[in-house]
Amino acid sequence: MEHSTQPPAELKTGTTTVGLIGKDCIVLASDQRATMGFLIASKTAQKIFKITDRIGATIAGSVADAQNIMDLLRAESKLFEIQRGRPIRVKALTRLLSNIMFQARGAYMLQCLVGGYDDEGPQVFYTDYIGSVLPDVFTATGSGSPVALGVLEAEYKEDLPKKKAIELGIRAVAAAIERDAASGNSILVSVIDKDGYQVIDKETIMKIWKQ
Repeated sequence: MEHSTQPPAELKTGTTTVGLIGKDCIVLASDQRATMGFLIASKTAQKIFKITDRIGATIAGSVADAQNIMDLLRAESKLFEIQRGRPIRVKALTRLLSNIMFQARGAYMLQCLVGGYDDEGPQVFYTDYIGSVLPDVFTATGSGSPVALGVLEAEYKEDLPKKKAIELGIRAVAAAIERDAASGNSILVSVIDKDGYQVIDKETIMKIWKQ
Protein backbone atom coordinates (compact mmCIF):
# COMPACT_ATOMS: atom_id res chain seq x y z
CA MET A 1 0.00 0.00 0.00
CA GLU A 2 1.47 3.33 -1.07
CA HIS A 3 1.50 6.26 1.26
CA SER A 4 0.33 9.57 -0.12
CA THR A 5 3.00 12.23 -0.43
CA GLN A 6 0.38 14.95 -0.58
CA PRO A 7 0.27 17.29 2.43
CA PRO A 8 -2.96 17.30 4.44
CA ALA A 9 -5.60 19.77 3.27
CA GLU A 10 -5.24 23.11 4.99
CA LEU A 11 -8.10 24.26 7.19
CA LYS A 12 -9.59 27.28 5.47
CA THR A 13 -12.53 29.52 6.19
CA GLY A 14 -13.89 29.36 2.62
CA THR A 15 -15.79 32.40 3.49
CA THR A 16 -17.93 35.39 2.87
CA THR A 17 -17.23 38.45 4.99
CA VAL A 18 -18.60 41.95 4.45
CA GLY A 19 -18.00 45.37 5.95
CA LEU A 20 -20.09 48.49 5.41
CA ILE A 21 -20.35 51.97 6.83
CA GLY A 22 -23.71 53.09 8.17
CA LYS A 23 -24.76 56.35 9.75
CA ASP A 24 -22.26 56.73 12.61
CA CYS A 25 -21.48 53.00 12.69
CA ILE A 26 -19.60 50.19 10.97
CA VAL A 27 -21.11 46.75 10.39
CA LEU A 28 -19.04 43.57 9.99
CA ALA A 29 -20.75 40.32 8.97
CA SER A 30 -19.64 36.81 8.00
CA ASP A 31 -20.72 33.22 7.55
CA GLN A 32 -19.40 30.46 9.87
CA ARG A 33 -18.28 27.59 7.61
CA ALA A 34 -14.68 26.35 7.63
CA THR A 35 -13.56 23.78 5.06
CA MET A 36 -10.71 21.30 4.65
CA GLY A 37 -10.72 20.41 0.98
CA PHE A 38 -14.25 19.15 0.29
CA LEU A 39 -14.92 18.52 3.99
CA ILE A 40 -16.91 20.97 6.08
CA ALA A 41 -14.53 20.99 9.05
CA SER A 42 -16.49 23.44 11.20
CA LYS A 43 -19.99 24.91 11.18
CA THR A 44 -19.23 27.44 13.91
CA ALA A 45 -16.00 29.08 12.73
CA GLN A 46 -15.25 32.49 14.21
CA LYS A 47 -14.54 34.94 11.40
CA ILE A 48 -15.08 38.28 13.15
CA PHE A 49 -12.63 39.27 15.87
CA LYS A 50 -12.76 42.09 18.39
CA ILE A 51 -9.34 43.79 18.34
CA THR A 52 -10.06 46.77 20.62
CA ASP A 53 -13.19 48.30 22.12
CA ARG A 54 -13.78 50.16 18.85
CA ILE A 55 -12.06 48.06 16.18
CA GLY A 56 -12.91 44.66 14.70
CA ALA A 57 -11.57 42.54 11.85
CA THR A 58 -12.86 39.75 9.64
CA ILE A 59 -10.80 36.90 8.20
CA ALA A 60 -10.77 34.90 4.97
CA GLY A 61 -8.09 32.30 4.22
CA SER A 62 -5.97 30.03 6.40
CA VAL A 63 -7.43 29.61 9.88
CA ALA A 64 -4.01 29.15 11.53
CA ASP A 65 -2.63 32.30 9.88
CA ALA A 66 -5.74 34.24 10.85
CA GLN A 67 -5.64 33.22 14.50
CA ASN A 68 -1.96 34.12 14.74
CA ILE A 69 -2.42 37.53 13.12
CA MET A 70 -5.51 38.41 15.20
CA ASP A 71 -3.65 37.56 18.42
CA LEU A 72 -0.72 39.71 17.27
CA LEU A 73 -2.98 42.69 16.45
CA ARG A 74 -4.67 42.49 19.85
CA ALA A 75 -1.30 42.43 21.62
CA GLU A 76 0.15 45.30 19.59
CA SER A 77 -3.00 47.39 20.10
CA LYS A 78 -2.85 46.91 23.86
CA LEU A 79 0.88 47.75 23.89
CA PHE A 80 0.19 50.93 21.88
CA GLU A 81 -2.50 52.00 24.35
CA ILE A 82 -0.21 51.41 27.33
CA GLN A 83 2.69 53.32 25.76
CA ARG A 84 0.72 56.20 24.21
CA GLY A 85 -2.09 56.54 26.74
CA ARG A 86 -4.77 56.36 24.06
CA PRO A 87 -6.38 53.69 21.86
CA ILE A 88 -4.86 52.97 18.46
CA ARG A 89 -6.76 54.48 15.51
CA VAL A 90 -8.44 52.36 12.87
CA LYS A 91 -6.13 53.53 10.08
CA ALA A 92 -3.01 52.94 12.22
CA LEU A 93 -4.05 49.38 13.07
CA THR A 94 -4.78 48.70 9.41
CA ARG A 95 -1.34 50.01 8.46
CA LEU A 96 0.21 47.75 11.08
CA LEU A 97 -1.58 44.76 9.54
CA SER A 98 -0.48 45.88 6.07
CA ASN A 99 3.16 46.08 7.19
CA ILE A 100 3.01 42.57 8.67
CA MET A 101 1.53 41.14 5.48
CA PHE A 102 3.91 43.06 3.20
CA GLN A 103 7.00 41.90 5.08
CA ALA A 104 5.79 38.30 4.87
CA ARG A 105 5.05 38.70 1.10
CA GLY A 106 2.64 35.80 0.72
CA ALA A 107 3.71 33.69 3.70
CA TYR A 108 0.35 34.41 5.30
CA MET A 109 -2.64 33.34 3.17
CA LEU A 110 -5.13 35.82 4.52
CA GLN A 111 -7.55 38.56 3.53
CA CYS A 112 -8.96 40.84 6.22
CA LEU A 113 -11.47 43.62 6.59
CA VAL A 114 -10.65 46.07 9.36
CA GLY A 115 -13.53 48.20 10.58
CA GLY A 116 -13.87 50.58 13.46
CA TYR A 117 -14.85 53.94 14.88
CA ASP A 118 -12.57 56.74 16.10
CA ASP A 119 -12.43 60.54 15.95
CA GLU A 120 -12.53 60.31 12.14
CA GLY A 121 -15.84 58.44 12.33
CA PRO A 122 -16.68 54.94 11.04
CA GLN A 123 -14.14 53.39 8.64
CA VAL A 124 -13.62 50.10 6.85
CA PHE A 125 -10.52 48.87 5.01
CA TYR A 126 -9.84 45.87 2.78
CA THR A 127 -6.41 44.22 3.14
CA ASP A 128 -4.94 41.24 1.29
CA TYR A 129 -2.11 38.73 1.66
CA ILE A 130 0.59 41.04 0.25
CA GLY A 131 -0.36 44.11 2.27
CA SER A 132 -2.67 46.10 0.01
CA VAL A 133 -4.94 48.58 1.81
CA LEU A 134 -8.15 49.83 0.20
CA PRO A 135 -10.60 52.08 2.08
CA ASP A 136 -14.24 51.98 0.99
CA VAL A 137 -17.81 52.50 2.18
CA PHE A 138 -18.55 48.81 1.64
CA THR A 139 -16.40 45.81 0.76
CA ALA A 140 -16.22 42.01 0.97
CA THR A 141 -13.71 39.15 1.02
CA GLY A 142 -13.68 35.42 0.41
CA SER A 143 -15.04 32.97 -2.11
CA GLY A 144 -18.58 34.32 -1.77
CA SER A 145 -17.57 37.96 -2.11
CA PRO A 146 -18.73 38.43 -5.75
CA VAL A 147 -22.29 37.54 -4.74
CA ALA A 148 -22.15 39.65 -1.58
CA LEU A 149 -20.75 42.63 -3.49
CA GLY A 150 -23.61 42.37 -5.99
CA VAL A 151 -26.11 42.80 -3.16
CA LEU A 152 -24.15 45.64 -1.58
CA GLU A 153 -23.70 47.40 -4.93
CA ALA A 154 -27.42 47.27 -5.61
CA GLU A 155 -28.72 48.22 -2.17
CA TYR A 156 -26.13 50.34 -0.38
CA LYS A 157 -26.96 53.97 0.34
CA GLU A 158 -25.08 56.61 2.29
CA ASP A 159 -26.13 57.29 5.89
CA LEU A 160 -27.95 53.98 6.34
CA PRO A 161 -29.41 53.84 9.87
CA LYS A 162 -27.78 51.21 12.07
CA LYS A 163 -30.73 48.82 11.80
CA LYS A 164 -30.79 49.05 7.99
CA ALA A 165 -27.00 48.61 7.77
CA ILE A 166 -27.22 45.45 9.87
CA GLU A 167 -30.02 44.11 7.67
CA LEU A 168 -28.02 44.80 4.50
CA GLY A 169 -24.94 43.06 5.88
CA ILE A 170 -27.00 39.99 6.72
CA ARG A 171 -28.69 39.95 3.30
CA ALA A 172 -25.32 40.19 1.53
CA VAL A 173 -23.88 37.22 3.44
CA ALA A 174 -27.13 35.24 3.12
CA ALA A 175 -27.09 35.69 -0.66
CA ALA A 176 -23.52 34.38 -0.82
CA ILE A 177 -24.46 31.38 1.31
CA GLU A 178 -27.13 30.49 -1.25
CA ARG A 179 -24.61 30.35 -4.11
CA ASP A 180 -21.14 29.69 -2.66
CA ALA A 181 -20.46 26.15 -1.44
CA ALA A 182 -17.62 27.26 0.83
CA SER A 183 -19.86 29.70 2.71
CA GLY A 184 -22.67 28.62 4.97
CA ASN A 185 -24.20 27.33 8.19
CA SER A 186 -24.76 30.56 10.09
CA ILE A 187 -24.15 34.32 10.13
CA LEU A 188 -22.23 36.49 12.58
CA VAL A 189 -22.65 40.26 12.86
CA SER A 190 -20.80 42.89 14.89
CA VAL A 191 -21.51 46.63 15.02
CA ILE A 192 -19.10 49.33 16.15
CA ASP A 193 -20.04 52.92 16.93
CA LYS A 194 -19.12 55.67 19.40
CA ASP A 195 -20.43 53.49 22.24
CA GLY A 196 -18.08 50.62 21.35
CA TYR A 197 -18.15 47.07 19.99
CA GLN A 198 -21.41 45.12 20.01
CA VAL A 199 -22.13 41.54 18.89
CA ILE A 200 -25.63 41.11 17.44
CA ASP A 201 -27.50 38.22 19.05
CA LYS A 202 -28.37 35.10 17.04
CA GLU A 203 -32.11 35.56 17.48
CA THR A 204 -32.06 38.98 15.82
CA ILE A 205 -29.85 37.69 12.98
CA MET A 206 -32.07 34.67 12.31
CA LYS A 207 -35.20 36.83 12.28
CA ILE A 208 -33.72 39.10 9.61
CA TRP A 209 -32.28 36.15 7.65
CA LYS A 210 -35.63 34.38 7.47
CA GLN A 211 -37.31 37.52 6.18
